[in-house]
Amino acid sequence: MDLNAVPTKGNLIAAKNSLALAKQGFELMDKKRNILVREIMDLNAKAKDIQDDIDKTFTEAYTALERANIELGIQNVEIFAFNVPLEHDVKIKSRSIMGTEIPLVTNNESVHNPVYSFYGTTESLDKAKTCFEKVKDLTIRLSMIENSAYRLAYNIKKTQKRANALKNITIPTYEGLVKTISNALEEKEREEFTRLKVIKARADAK
Repeated sequence: MDLNAVPTKGNLIAAKNSLALAKQGFELMDKKRNILVREIMDLNAKAKDIQDDIDKTFTEAYTALERANIELGIQNVEIFAFNVPLEHDVKIKSRSIMGTEIPLVTNNESVHNPVYSFYGTTESLDKAKTCFEKVKDLTIRLSMIENSAYRLAYNIKKTQKRANALKNITIPTYEGLVKTISNALEEKEREEFTRLKVIKARADAK
């Protein structure tokens, strides 16, 4: 509403309604921020666990790969590696958390069939293959979580900015407007009451 509105009862009601709406908006923004903060904290904890798992699996994978290189020869291992086909089974969808669109990545983990014959290979090669496949799956999950955390953090910043604007600017402005209009109406009523008393006193004097 117009902040320079004439002090009338109608404008007072409108100012009070705007103030109530601003306070409700602030409460909703604050609840949204709290939910998003809890969500991003959960994601950070998951990301840390996955990162630790990736580091551990990478160590196991490279240890197994080094052993396979020794047992089979680096050139043979490279040939086996080149036989691994490109994968197109990663699909990206999205879901919404309090209005924030975050990615939902799915990967068909069952398509981990051997790309080489078991004859002429060793257990170390199998272990390296399994570990690197696990790293791939973990990396996909980690990228999804990190991207989600980034989007949530951006939305938290926007939500906090709006909440601060409501708390520090909009709500105090309407509180001041309600007070100003109320004071003006009270002063007007006192003047009207005084005028009526004067008129009545003159009428009684006659």
